[in-house]
Amino acid sequence: MGLKLNDDFLWGGAIAAHQAEGAWNVGGKGVSIADILTAGAHGKPREITDGVIEGLNYPNHHGIYFYDTYKADLALMAEMGFKAFRTSIAWTRIFPNGDDATPNEEGLQFCDDMFDEMNRLGIEPVITLNHFEMPYHLVTEYGGWSDRRLIDFFVKYAETVFTRYKDKVKYWMTHNEISNQANLTDETMGEFMIWTNSGLKFPEGTPAEEKLAAMVQAGHYELVASAKAVEIGHATNPDFVIGGMLNVAPLYPASSKPADMLAVQKARQARDWFSDVHVRGEYPAEFEAFAKRTGMRPDITEEDREALRAGTVDYLAISYYNSFVIKATSDDDAEFDNLHGYEIVPNPEVQVSDWGWAIDPQGLRYTLNELNDLYPGLPIMIVENGFGAYDEVVDGKVHDQYRIDYLKAHVAEVEKAVVMDGIPVIGYLSWGPIDIVSAGTGEMSKRYGYIYVDLDDMGEGSGERLRKDSFDWYKQVIASHGVDL
Repeated sequence: MGLKLNDDFLWGGAIAAHQAEGAWNVGGKGVSIADILTAGAHGKPREITDGVIEGLNYPNHHGIYFYDTYKADLALMAEMGFKAFRTSIAWTRIFPNGDDATPNEEGLQFCDDMFDEMNRLGIEPVITLNHFEMPYHLVTEYGGWSDRRLIDFFVKYAETVFTRYKDKVKYWMTHNEISNQANLTDETMGEFMIWTNSGLKFPEGTPAEEKLAAMVQAGHYELVASAKAVEIGHATNPDFVIGGMLNVAPLYPASSKPADMLAVQKARQARDWFSDVHVRGEYPAEFEAFAKRTGMRPDITEEDREALRAGTVDYLAISYYNSFVIKATSDDDAEFDNLHGYEIVPNPEVQVSDWGWAIDPQGLRYTLNELNDLYPGLPIMIVENGFGAYDEVVDGKVHDQYRIDYLKAHVAEVEKAVVMDGIPVIGYLSWGPIDIVSAGTGEMSKRYGYIYVDLDDMGEGSGERLRKDSFDWYKQVIASHGVDL
């Protein structure tokens, strides 16, 4: 039995264009940075190739063919009672190269038609402007977000879609999981994170400090672009609700040692400077002190600072999947730079998924409270949370009680945060309501959906959609406003 949430709470789901649409070179669309990611697997990173190489498997080229099936897929979501659905606009459908003089009308019309269908079904569109799919041309010609000129390219793109869809879309967010790149030294996913956030790729052997400086600079330009887009969006339609989007996870100390506590604090600060700028419009003191002490000297102008102050977000959008335990690694104090003084260690108190992700429902409630402590009263929308697992079809059915158990536990913690703790959570959009290509591994076999898609890791299969057991479970959760868990 759950706790009832308000009637205006936004229940629904979320995907990204590049993981679902396919049609990577159809309708005038250009090549994105997602289009040159090969297939990977758990423990095997996706390869970033120099352009599209014939004969390699690029899962994003086909996705789940959502470009052609979106009406039928949205109808299934409406059947579940979705109040909202998050997807992204593929930047390269609108400006194929990113620096084009004029937008691509065929891409604009596709989004027009998709948003019209959502609105017809009573599903509120929640739209991400940049979800790991910037134009590849901006990488080859400008070096990705290392170049200040990308601010203007992004702002032009944002203004174009804000103007076009000002009467069709209310909820927006700028960059997906912008804080991911703070983990650029992660041995398995660091290269992927800096690539998908900023379009940066480093030669082998590049010193970590050099990577960090490049990430800070790119992140700054992205934040300025976000702020300028927010200001333009509010001028275009004062009713727009525009957010910043972060990947969040609670960080627990490995012990009660003061060094472990300090390590947790520094690891959190290395992540939270992105949200501080989104919400407060200025860099935190620890960021400024670190940049000064290390002589990093990022290109931050007074005009940039004015833009950041003028373009603060209306809400925080978050993804939540797991938690981490932090352990100090030396007698030296942990650093703000996410490079020195601590490491992530296993948590024996929680179970893990087949992909090694900690399953920690209470951590979600903890995180929501933590964010409200940092930014009191700021609305929060959960726009990603879900359970990636191997599913088996038996006699045309998928009995995914494991997914129901995971989601039930997490939704229960969201309800406690809202009803018992007073946290202003405005929506819960679970990740991958329909099976899609995994961003991190390129697999179809890592399935999140309530709707099964008959495609394998090579993109082969009938493409048939099947309702899993979780489909009916989520339908009753939405219908009961969270009571029937």
